[in-house]
Amino acid sequence: MVGGGHNGLTAAAYLARAGRSVLLLERSPSLGGATVSAEAFPGMGARLSRYSYLVSLMPQQVVDDLGLSLSLRRRRYSSYTPVPGGDTGLLIDHGDPEASAASFTAVGAAADAPRWEHFSARVGELARAVWPTMTEPLVRRRDMARRIGDPGLVRDFLERPLGEVIEAGVADDLVRGVLLTDGLISTFADAHAAHLRHNICFLYHVVGGGTGDWDVPIGGMGQVSGELERAAREAGAELVTDATVTGLEEGAVTWQDAQGRPQRATAGRILWAAAPAVLDEVAGGQPGERVEGAQVKVNLLLSRLPRLREAGVAPEAAFGGTFHINETYTQLQEAAAAAERGQVPSPMPAEIYCHSLTDPSILTPQLREQHPEAQTMTVFTLQTPDRLLDGRGEEVRAELERAVLDSLSSVLAEPIDDVVLPDAQGRPCIETRTTRDLQASLAMPGGNIFHGPLEWPFADDDAPLETAAQRWGVETAYPGVLLAGAGSRRGGGVSGLGGYHAVRALLEDA
Repeated sequence: MVGGGHNGLTAAAYLARAGRSVLLLERSPSLGGATVSAEAFPGMGARLSRYSYLVSLMPQQVVDDLGLSLSLRRRRYSSYTPVPGGDTGLLIDHGDPEASAASFTAVGAAADAPRWEHFSARVGELARAVWPTMTEPLVRRRDMARRIGDPGLVRDFLERPLGEVIEAGVADDLVRGVLLTDGLISTFADAHAAHLRHNICFLYHVVGGGTGDWDVPIGGMGQVSGELERAAREAGAELVTDATVTGLEEGAVTWQDAQGRPQRATAGRILWAAAPAVLDEVAGGQPGERVEGAQVKVNLLLSRLPRLREAGVAPEAAFGGTFHINETYTQLQEAAAAAERGQVPSPMPAEIYCHSLTDPSILTPQLREQHPEAQTMTVFTLQTPDRLLDGRGEEVRAELERAVLDSLSSVLAEPIDDVVLPDAQGRPCIETRTTRDLQASLAMPGGNIFHGPLEWPFADDDAPLETAAQRWGVETAYPGVLLAGAGSRRGGGVSGLGGYHAVRALLEDA
């Protein structure tokens, strides 16, 4: 097995528990891939979920099958979106529908409150139909439409550009933007694009658990990969780090170990939990279309939460869910157009997540004693495709970082820089990770967190489904090799589904 992220560890644990001999090779010095916690600011006492940060798509079946000890905490607040240039914002409060309705009124979108509820109800109906299929072999499009049951839902979310559906559903520019964001996570798209990749992204972001809720892993994202590693080791899997795969042939893998010595292993099946583009490179296949992510991630450690312009909303509530920055519908469209022209969007559309508000355990007692109000903050941009880094040097990182911080400050009552903690050397605790950083550190081509363009979680009506690999969406062009990572048909996100589906295909063949 190649790749020691959470999907590879999931597959290793399942196969070892099924009595198979498992050798897993990971190029990095540690396991976990993008599902890791790290002290991004050494000596400060905060373990951040460095790359991925929330869990929605991991089926309870995987947790139960592998005996994982995971605690996922639901966030009370869905989101807060400040009105750009104003002193109000839209707060969606799961625990108080009346407060949410009042917030719609405060931002001048009272008429959209019932429309929002109707839109959400339709999405919920879609999620409840699609989610159970995620642990089954691929169903065909016509069968998925039958399960959904409502031709209007099928037309709106599987056939029409997401922008059309949002424009028909709600009227306010800010409300429209909040809905569109779920279709743009690491997916660069105009709202009316005919390729519908934003529709696919939207679908994956609203189906998790049949509810679409995104939960906080207590202890950080490293708790997820750590539990999967424990399950794999206890089942008898051999997990090797610092192993760089150099060649692939039917039934065999060659690699270099930590000392640079050549190694070779034979196997009845090879599960590939790294990116498909890397598989093509190693196996000598034809490269596909350019793969690119569309995000910049900025991690910060704050002395306290920044003050809001809206006096009636507590920062703990505003930052308790997803905090949207300059993400009105118009701003998202303008950002896409700017990026198409090769320009960094200004203002930068982004969203914030504060892990420590829900899970203070990621901060050490020493940090909390020195800075009682300290919080972590993760900012994740939208409409910033990898192509923006083409032909630019290292200075582009500083440009993107400044654009993110300035965009955030523009919707606050004070500059974000004023509440960033300094480290022991006096440097601000800010870590910026571009798509090129992800490509270099995690072997994700173009920094795409999904390893490639997302695909619908069902097969076309005329797609071949004769083999187990085809039925589970894990087939490759290479004999004996199955996809087991985020690049498999339904493997994107922190789900374990890529590894689960590869194992099901392998065992079905056996």
